Amino acid sequence: MIEVRNLTKRFGAKLAVNDLSFDVQPGVVTGFLGPNGAGKTTTLRLLLGLAHPDHGTATINGHRYHDLRSPMREVGAVLDARAYHPGRRARDHLLVLAAAGRIPRRRVDEVLALVGLEDVANRRAGTFSLGMAQRLGIAAALLGDPPVLLFDEPVNGLDPEGIIWARTLMQALAAQGRTVFVSSHLMSEMALTASHVIVIGRGRLIKDSSVDDLVKASSGKVVRLRAPRADALGSRLQAAGATVEANADGSLLVHGLEAATVGDIAFQAGVAVHELSPLEASLEEAFMELTREDVEFHARAASPVGAASPAGAARP
Repeated sequence: MIEVRNLTKRFGAKLAVNDLSFDVQPGVVTGFLGPNGAGKTTTLRLLLGLAHPDHGTATINGHRYHDLRSPMREVGAVLDARAYHPGRRARDHLLVLAAAGRIPRRRVDEVLALVGLEDVANRRAGTFSLGMAQRLGIAAALLGDPPVLLFDEPVNGLDPEGIIWARTLMQALAAQGRTVFVSSHLMSEMALTASHVIVIGRGRLIKDSSVDDLVKASSGKVVRLRAPRADALGSRLQAAGATVEANADGSLLVHGLEAATVGDIAFQAGVAVHELSPLEASLEEAFMELTREDVEFHARAASPVGAASPAGAARP
């Protein structure tokens, strides 16, 4: 079990983790979600003793990482897929780690087979693709057969087969009663992998919830509206706080308002409604709704390639 209590970490003027508290329970895959710069990697580094908190605690089974008697047998982690010497062969990399953790040599071949790298075990790790590097990192995390596993973006670089393999592996590890904590930006994958999520933004906790409860809470706030004069409603809906998207079939997707409110606005405008359907939100939509105010880096919309320059604009 992972316990984080009032965790705070500042880097100069940057408050990376802000009085953060949560638990990660064994037996389920818990997703760790947040926009870029939210503090996810910093939190994982604090858990692993790679950084020291200014305030609060981060413990694994009741102990700080530095106090664990046999860390590799208690915690496995992948924070950097390429955390190895590029000139060392994959098997030798794992043998060095096994020796450091007093883990039997036979375990090296077991984890190589588990992650599908037995045929390339004697290749130098520096020649590995990112997907192969991810598999090697997961093999290293599993060496000590630990009950707690931390993964930071573990499916980056994996092909579709590899993503399914990683998803199945993480769920199987959780089903064995292990604590599995996974940071990711891929909402569609987290929706298939995790059953619980911790969502943070600007270093603070936003949501600690099951995936089902989070999605249900956001469902009903996306409504499909079909009406013969739907275009006449757009400005009224936006004035009420909605975001409106036009579909190719002439219908509107209305975000941020309940179906009843959309219906009332249409009635007041004297517009007949042919369809008013609440839609079930995806995890991605629920995440975007939760973190809208906590996104640190916003991109401005770019002009289409080849679009004409505004009149009077200088040309290179």
